[in-house]
Amino acid sequence: MSKQLTHFDAQGQAHMVDVGSKPQTPRLARASGLIQLSDVSYTRLTEGSSKKGDVLGIARLAGIMASKQTGTLIPLCHPIALTQVSVEFDQDAQQQTVRCIATAQTVGPTGVEMEALTAVSVALLTIYDMLKAVDRAMVIRDIQLEEKVGGKSGHWLRQDSV
Repeated sequence: MSKQLTHFDAQGQAHMVDVGSKPQTPRLARASGLIQLSDVSYTRLTEGSSKKGDVLGIARLAGIMASKQTGTLIPLCHPIALTQVSVEFDQDAQQQTVRCIATAQTVGPTGVEMEALTAVSVALLTIYDMLKAVDRAMVIRDIQLEEKVGGKSGHWLRQDSV
């Protein structure tokens, strides 16, 4: 695979890709990630007994808000007018994990993969922040793109996706 890195010019200097001539098309990206919790923090999360409040509700809002700030957080990302963002959580009591799934959508000349990945990252960091008083050993892992739809490259789906 000999794809060129688009964020570098012919001299190897970083630059923002010009998307001005690209067509406005529907775009969607879905990303996921996982946080591993201890017995105590998982119980606090599921029983709603965290002193800071509704952990997943606040993490959902943090993920949505972060997705809208991606263009200011990642140096060469374009600011994007998002048309929809969702952040959902799947809890696994046996494994004591919470999986975050974020979906971002727009109609525009560039994709929303970074917005979905940013939403997952910040949502999981928010869970960590809200529960760190009882569990500093939580592990955030497996943040990854699951699916991307739209643009010149079309539809991409992670093969090992659940």
